[in-house]
Amino acid sequence: MTLRTGHTGLNVTDLDRSLAFYRDVLGFTLLTEGKEDDRRYAFLGDGGEGPVLTLWQQAQGVYDGGRAGLHHLAFTADSIERVREYETALRGAGVDFAHEGVVAHREGAASGGIFFHDPDGTRLEISGPLGAESAPAPHADAPTCGFF
Repeated sequence: MTLRTGHTGLNVTDLDRSLAFYRDVLGFTLLTEGKEDDRRYAFLGDGGEGPVLTLWQQAQGVYDGGRAGLHHLAFTADSIERVREYETALRGAGVDFAHEGVVAHREGAASGGIFFHDPDGTRLEISGPLGAESAPAPHADAPTCGFF
């Protein structure tokens, strides 16, 4: 049996704010939205079949990178140019970035991307497979996606 990721579920503190970010800034499509008691949820897709990301309004506080669990959520774009388009949109939305601009995954790596935080502080990455050869690598030996 081979497993693969089906979708990623994130706890959020404010569903409306998170929907505005993931739908309006990152471009995910709202598939369905619901409510159970005082908890709300939304399923988001990318144009394929089924949800890619689910948001659950049940968090009492922001993301804590010092606790066990999700380290970061990584998305892949088809090119570095597309990554830069996302960077422009994210900067326009006032998003907090971990590094300045596109950075390489490692020194001299062809792949690279942007590293930032969603409205609840969850660490996110958007990367492309090629085109980051001349971009800086923030860490000497560790992968860029490891510590931010």
